[in-house]
Amino acid sequence: MEQKTYRALVVRGDPDQGFQRAVEERFIADLPAGEVLIRVHFSSLNYKDALSAIGNRGVTRTYPHTPGIDAAGVVEASTNNQFAVGDEVLCMGYDLGMNTAGGFGQYIRVPAGWVMAKPESIPLYEAMQMGTAGFTAAQCVERLLHYGVQPGQGPVLVTGATGGVGSTAVALLTWLGFDVAGVTGKESEHCFLQQLGCKTILNRKQATGRSSAAMLRERWAGVVDTVGGEILASAIKATYYDGIITCCGNAASGELPLTVYPFILRGVSLVGIDSASCPMSRRHTIWQQLAGPWRLDMMDSLTNCIPLDQVSQAIDDMLAGKIRGRVVVDLGGSV
Repeated sequence: MEQKTYRALVVRGDPDQGFQRAVEERFIADLPAGEVLIRVHFSSLNYKDALSAIGNRGVTRTYPHTPGIDAAGVVEASTNNQFAVGDEVLCMGYDLGMNTAGGFGQYIRVPAGWVMAKPESIPLYEAMQMGTAGFTAAQCVERLLHYGVQPGQGPVLVTGATGGVGSTAVALLTWLGFDVAGVTGKESEHCFLQQLGCKTILNRKQATGRSSAAMLRERWAGVVDTVGGEILASAIKATYYDGIITCCGNAASGELPLTVYPFILRGVSLVGIDSASCPMSRRHTIWQQLAGPWRLDMMDSLTNCIPLDQVSQAIDDMLAGKIRGRVVVDLGGSV
């Protein structure tokens, strides 16, 4: 087995000479140490993968490297009795695809603590239609519900609404009966968002409002923010009294130009959402929701499935803002 080769997208280079991507043959023996060897059937493309693929040292420190923070597949070997050969499993987050060879390869080898048994009711492909983006969106929605935001209280705003997290959040919130408003800079995607359930669509200028104002008119019962920066700041300023804002991304900016007034005058709460280091117990809870009462029947309309050879182009498209919804990578599974 260790002399067997597999195909993987490999990023090579350095900051001075630049970075290049190519699909290569690799040896399983060269994978990092770990208790569980997994034959990857499907992965998915996330923004963090795109950053790793262009040499972002905040994501990946050492090259050559194979990105892919998501993987769904079958156990081929395990030294941990929690997993047996043939088990269908998920591995998402932790250090996978960051500084550990990731899901854009047909094999990964990881610690057992990173691996979760796949919920029985969904196939591997469907799990990757959700992937880290869907899991993150579901965490955001769960936090809104946990803190008391309910359908009928007022609209919920989703920023970056055409992205993987945003589009899944729109679909899930609509599924649960919320009135959803979406923010996008892509006028061509308004029809797409309306099909997902957006009742109101804002462009970036409308979402930013009067950026110099300390407070804005109350508009949102809750917010799912994927972009950060001025759009997040304006959303906070315009959230109802006791409203909840979940923050899970920084596609626009990591800065937050804001005063404390929305927090101390309206009592709004800003809740951070992390998926990479999320405890396994919470992962199980969220995935049971996604595989059960929150199982969406429109994920095919959100998903584009591509082979490994097309991932490099999809990365370029993501960085150029040309991707909508989810991209699943087929590494030899059966859709």
